[in-house]
Amino acid sequence: MVDYVNIFMARLQAKNPGETEFHQAVQEVVESLALVLDRHPEYRSAKILERMVEPERLIMFRVPWMDDQGEIQVNRGYRIEMNSAIGPYKGGLRFHPSVNLGILKFLAFEQVFKNSLTTLPIGGGKGGSDFDPKGKSNNEVMRFCQSFMTELFRHIGPDTDVPAGDIGVGGREIGYLFGQYKRLRNEFTGVLTGKGLNWGGSLIRPEATGYGCVYFCAEMLTTRNQTLEGKTCLVSGSGNVSQYTIEKILQLGGKVVTVSDSDGYIYDDEGIDVRKLEFIMDLKNVKRGRIKNYAEKYKNAVYVPVDRSKDYNPLWDHKADCAFPSATQNEINAKDAKNLLKNGVYVVGEGANMPTHFEGVRLFLDSKILYAPGKAANAGGVAVSGLEMAQNSMRMPWTKQEVDKRLSIIMKSIHATCVECAERFGTPGNYVNGANIGGFLKVADAMMDQGLV
Repeated sequence: MVDYVNIFMARLQAKNPGETEFHQAVQEVVESLALVLDRHPEYRSAKILERMVEPERLIMFRVPWMDDQGEIQVNRGYRIEMNSAIGPYKGGLRFHPSVNLGILKFLAFEQVFKNSLTTLPIGGGKGGSDFDPKGKSNNEVMRFCQSFMTELFRHIGPDTDVPAGDIGVGGREIGYLFGQYKRLRNEFTGVLTGKGLNWGGSLIRPEATGYGCVYFCAEMLTTRNQTLEGKTCLVSGSGNVSQYTIEKILQLGGKVVTVSDSDGYIYDDEGIDVRKLEFIMDLKNVKRGRIKNYAEKYKNAVYVPVDRSKDYNPLWDHKADCAFPSATQNEINAKDAKNLLKNGVYVVGEGANMPTHFEGVRLFLDSKILYAPGKAANAGGVAVSGLEMAQNSMRMPWTKQEVDKRLSIIMKSIHATCVECAERFGTPGNYVNGANIGGFLKVADAMMDQGLV
């Protein structure tokens, strides 16, 4: 099987040159699935994995729009419709200068497994643009979103492809995108998730990814007869995922001492309490400020600006029990992973997508800590997106308690699947193998049932 993995990856890299994030995501999955393919040669014969790494459809288009100075700007838009074997494509839209095909293919590939794990009937996709909403006026963001949707609308629909938000795409952007879709199609349907509560959105949707990640880590801790009560936690990022990760950690009795953005991070030895979290939410969601303002407000906190010359992130070099990387991909390298282990961290829950580099993942697995990969730990966001789709279909909203209860049940189910699959294939406690195998089997069996399509 080692030869199979090496040959498979060599072919993938030759066919998709320069797409390093995509290569990394596939490599991790293929190494886990060697255990399955050895036991089930029918999947190899049907070329299931070879078909899964090829998008069913790849859409790329130009997005022209006019800024407030009357200058014409041109960005590039994408939608990767990766796999629809178990349901309509589902996955976020990311607006960020770093967006390119390799990053979106990695995200779409991960989404297939993540969505499968949720137990809901949704396939995997991802999309976005190299547009940067940071520093743009509301009118500029609206004009861009309307131009973006003027092309995308012909490729999506409630039973075909249901996008959501991601980095750079929050409630404001979803609103503008939905308005243009409704205008073009002359219909009010649940074509996007993350909508406003008074026009088809779901309670708990903004909180879902962060809440779900913490629920998953709490489940992992139960395997060692522990809880989050009294645990010191490191959290990166300061966006939606980070904010609600912190909120749920506080609700379960934990202590959070870090938060960050692209300019730097703060370390607050006293802990970020509810009042301080409210300040962060207002700073980021309303004022759209920088995290250094936190240290200006709370003098006990230390602000550390980003130092690009360092080969590690000092945020991960503090004494703690748990770490929740919730910013972006590959934010934890091998040195960061060593620092986390050195400082006593034994629970890692990935709120972001693939935030740990390959060497860091190996260190976590070799050390036998409780390590929750993103496709399992952060599946709560898309799970509640699926619940939003269900509510839209029924034309009936659920209460906050109902949605939160369903989210908790789904995360417990994902945890149980990871544990069961890891044990069944001889690697007990390995949540990476458990998540990859559990996500794969459901999609692979559906593809086998549906024939060569």
